[in-house]
Amino acid sequence: MKPGYTPALALAGLFALGAASPATALEVGITSELASLEVEHDGEMVTIQRNQDTENTIDPEFALTSRPCPPFCIQPMELGRGVETLGELEFLEYLEQLDERDDLLVIDSRGADSYAAGTIPGAINIPWTDLHAESGAEPEDIRDVLTDTFGVIDNWDLLDFSNAKTLVLFCNGPWCGQSPTNIRTLTNLGYPGHKIKWYRGGMQMWNSLGLTTVTADD
Repeated sequence: MKPGYTPALALAGLFALGAASPATALEVGITSELASLEVEHDGEMVTIQRNQDTENTIDPEFALTSRPCPPFCIQPMELGRGVETLGELEFLEYLEQLDERDDLLVIDSRGADSYAAGTIPGAINIPWTDLHAESGAEPEDIRDVLTDTFGVIDNWDLLDFSNAKTLVLFCNGPWCGQSPTNIRTLTNLGYPGHKIKWYRGGMQMWNSLGLTTVTADD
């Protein structure tokens, strides 16, 4: 988070942004002050808002309550090591910052097919397997993601995280271990915990609140 940019001030700014489309203009707002916000996704501006059909129900893809555990086990609220867990409004705050910060990435950790089928506007896709050696990722490929995408400096085989980007990761929801696995991998490699944020609710909660998603066909 950039210096002097406190969550309270950031949320105030986010709510002020919503003044261009006040919540009263929509039957279903995000908060009483915020109706919507715009985020760039694949070079186009996308409006994030909640579904206006008050009879709308959750996508059946996210309606299952009892996936087998393991592997689909309920994740803890906190992952430790300084990693911040985000709710929806805090996550929206980071989405709103994307157009003004080049040191911030929002990452969908799911596979490419899931990302293409529907993701959160503003998110890029880095499948969790790309950072997970036990799933076949080669050390040099993991290092390439760190240096080429995350801004880590490879200094003669020593990783320098001083200019590393802030990463906001999510996956399918509180029962999904993909982004937590990536976060643990990154912190084990030395990535600073304060530069990693986790939207625990993921696609499950995003869909349950009727918030905008984008697909590869949009």
